[in-house]
Amino acid sequence: MSEPETIIGIDLGTTNSEVAILDHGRPVIIPNESGNRILPSVVGVDDYGGLLVGEAALNQCLLYPERTVRSIKRRMGTAETVSLGDREYSPQEISAIVLRTLKAQAEDHLRRPIRKAVITVPAYFNDAQRQATREAGEIAGLEVVRILNEPTAAALVYETDLTRPMKVLVYDLGGGTFDVSVVQIEAGVVEVIASHGDNYLGGDDFDREIVELLVERLQEKHGLDVRSDRKVMARLWRAAVAAKLTLSDRPYAAIKEEFLTKKDGVPIHLSLELSRAEYEALISPYIDRTIEALHIALSSAGLTVSEIDDVLLVGGTTRTPLVQERLEDELGRSPQAAIDPDLCVALGAAMQAGMIAGEPVQSVLVDITPYTFGTSYLGELEDGTFYPFVFAPIIKKNTPLPASKAQVFHTMINEQERVDVRVYQGEHQDAQQNTLVGEFMVEGLRKAPAGDPLVVRFDLDLDGILNVTATEKATGLEKSIRIEHAIDRMDQGQISAARSRIGELFGAGAEASEFEEARVLTAKAEGMLAEVGEEDREEIGELLQALREAMERKDSDAVAEPLETLRDILYYLEH
Repeated sequence: MSEPETIIGIDLGTTNSEVAILDHGRPVIIPNESGNRILPSVVGVDDYGGLLVGEAALNQCLLYPERTVRSIKRRMGTAETVSLGDREYSPQEISAIVLRTLKAQAEDHLRRPIRKAVITVPAYFNDAQRQATREAGEIAGLEVVRILNEPTAAALVYETDLTRPMKVLVYDLGGGTFDVSVVQIEAGVVEVIASHGDNYLGGDDFDREIVELLVERLQEKHGLDVRSDRKVMARLWRAAVAAKLTLSDRPYAAIKEEFLTKKDGVPIHLSLELSRAEYEALISPYIDRTIEALHIALSSAGLTVSEIDDVLLVGGTTRTPLVQERLEDELGRSPQAAIDPDLCVALGAAMQAGMIAGEPVQSVLVDITPYTFGTSYLGELEDGTFYPFVFAPIIKKNTPLPASKAQVFHTMINEQERVDVRVYQGEHQDAQQNTLVGEFMVEGLRKAPAGDPLVVRFDLDLDGILNVTATEKATGLEKSIRIEHAIDRMDQGQISAARSRIGELFGAGAEASEFEEARVLTAKAEGMLAEVGEEDREEIGELLQALREAMERKDSDAVAEPLETLRDILYYLEH
């Protein structure tokens, strides 16, 4: 019996990203060749147009911010583009570069090709952001088998240490996003029963406050406004990050940047001490916002603070002492971070990936939608006002996924032949105060008296992607839409073009997947030569020579046959 295909779990973070697998029932982070388990989510190009990803790109950001992109996750689901060198790229393409790097990292470590992945997103990511994440995976050459909420992933991995039924609050404060979820764990089932968050709140905001303070100090002392100098601002940002990390463990942080800039030919240096008290005063409003979100999630779950059994910390920013102090004050208990808060989301993604691959895992996942989806109709508001855009919730916030809900509406006038179905996302009774995410027209209705029933069905899958269908009950006339909002979904041609564009950055051009597999299997076969018999060794050697020559010529036709034979031989030897 063959082993299940390896599916990797990826935490695609705003600040950092990680990749993990399930190894003999235990999730483990895959390090890169330098032994680092965390990859900064930063992409850049060097002087010669060569690609930089991770630490190298982060380091370059100090001197060449115009050739570097960071925090791209905050732009996912938008139509914006970003400059990388002299070219423009979509957020999906930049994210795909990070994902492809993680994919290669896993392949080098495991010595076999990887084709599938589970990728995590903030629970509060909307449909467009989730779809953009899926597209980034496809561009990177991955089949994204599941889009998984980050707090849910964290709860999955923490569940391995929990032996009794519990209601757990997962507080996830990362570099660029914040989520808080109420999770119920019982009999091996992990169920998110409520979630709330903010896609634009995280440790980057803490960094920005320190940077702004440094800019103000420079202006006060030297009469110098450096906001327009990107190189100086990049250095200040790096200093702010270092100070933030220091203040997690110490009461003071010394910030020193020599030869920061010049004024009238005189070098300007920055030297100051930032106390934890000053820092906490800067970030307190952001933490207040997380506490407000926490209480909203508890209210949605119908729970009080006293009913929460445990608090799990996720995301590197939760190392901030004030975060832990405020949570302890609000909840009356010390939060725990038994698992590295930087890594637990990737570990949970690996557990979910293992389950999908058919590997034995202990927990069962029940995920939820963080939004209410519905349509509008002509009816009365709570105050009795007759209004044409009353919001009719169909799939309510915190409904377990996948979900399929339907509701009956009726025509308003005799012989009505068409109905405009508008799909909204939000909680307001006035549909126009919510977000319009899709719209379609049902035409050709039978000429019936007013009151002709129309069934509107919403289907929301495990990735949070919504399909809406409207059916005339009497005739079966049906119209439907797959929700596309904020940006148009990429078609396969666009995904292929984007894959080629980032392939050029990797120095691979439009390299086919066969070349990637050939590279991985060649390395794997070389490592096995000493362990096989003489006959197999000779045959493998001939195949390796043929593959090397074909790859040097970039001849995909010449690669196909020896690759298939080598694949069969290695499978036979391993089984």
